[in-house]
Amino acid sequence: MEAIDKLLKKPLWVNILTGIGAFIVLLIFFFFSLGWITGNGKTEKVPSVVGLDVTAAQKNLTALGFDVVLQDSIYVDTLARNAVLRQTPASDEIVKKGRAVYLTINRIVAPLIDMPNLVGFSLKSAQTYLKVLGLRLGGISVVVDRNKNVVIDQMVDGKAISPGSKVASGTLIHFLVGDGGSSIGFEVPDLLGLTVDMARAKIASMGLQIGNITSATSIIDTANAFLIQQNPNPYSGQLDSLGMPIKNVTFQGGAIDVVIDKVAPVIKRDSIN
Repeated sequence: MEAIDKLLKKPLWVNILTGIGAFIVLLIFFFFSLGWITGNGKTEKVPSVVGLDVTAAQKNLTALGFDVVLQDSIYVDTLARNAVLRQTPASDEIVKKGRAVYLTINRIVAPLIDMPNLVGFSLKSAQTYLKVLGLRLGGISVVVDRNKNVVIDQMVDGKAISPGSKVASGTLIHFLVGDGGSSIGFEVPDLLGLTVDMARAKIASMGLQIGNITSATSIIDTANAFLIQQNPNPYSGQLDSLGMPIKNVTFQGGAIDVVIDKVAPVIKRDSIN
């Protein structure tokens, strides 16, 4: 009360000046302490923690005064579990001390994926499909089949895996693919009645070729001459258990010898050559 009485006894202008002075002192103190309050002027270089275990990364960052926020987790099968995959801000950036550093880490448990049905796909397409799904190609085994480089079966750990089965991301998928008939041979194509050029075009995709070319008469334009005989013949001359003609077989890279003439032969396709 005594202090208040003394204040009231002073002239009004003195009290006003005293109040203004006190306000200015407080304002100056506030501005000078603002840097201390906000940490202004105190910066730190962000260290690189990518690749470190998340515990080690947190320890390194907090030791420098940074806050750590685990922002996200994804799965990469080729990296260590719980390892830091990304950081924001990036390493070597100069930022205010105490700023939060956001981390993306590698998941501990691999997510499960529905195994697709890749049987019948070309090997290249199947590999692309695996990559998109987060699966990996484990190996390729060539098996007897006329469809070359086509997936015949899909396997995990030596066992066939059915479409729709749950597999972990990063699982190795082994493919059995066809050899295109290289191990069992091709049925000999019927070339009779074709020109030499037509016959070459027909058997080129099979990996076969025209061998020796002979003719009974002189022929100038061999390419447009007609095939009247071929060796080996399309059929062996033998019948199977059902009475059907048995076809001859040749192998990739094989040659078919032919006899040509200027005139196309008359061919009965329902007979055995």
